[in-house]
Amino acid sequence: MILPHPESDLSLNIIVLGTDIIHLLKSRDYILVEDLMNGFLKGNKKRTPDMFLDTLTFLYTCGLIEKQNYRIRLIEKKTVQTKLF
Repeated sequence: MILPHPESDLSLNIIVLGTDIIHLLKSRDYILVEDLMNGFLKGNKKRTPDMFLDTLTFLYTCGLIEKQNYRIRLIEKKTVQTKLF
């Protein structure tokens, strides 16, 4: 589990930054990495390109995004319901 430091700024936590990137990706199919980074950096003056790349790496390792050349898109997960009884 990823636990933030108690005195850290939660708006700069990688999980919070990841949700911001997911919100940017929800409205589009494929988006250029540069355009996505520009939208990400506009969200807060404390954000850096390094935070953006770390967050993209986090989302990619979680299987939430995929890349094609210099474009990124959100992978849509289908919800599977199983009957227990």
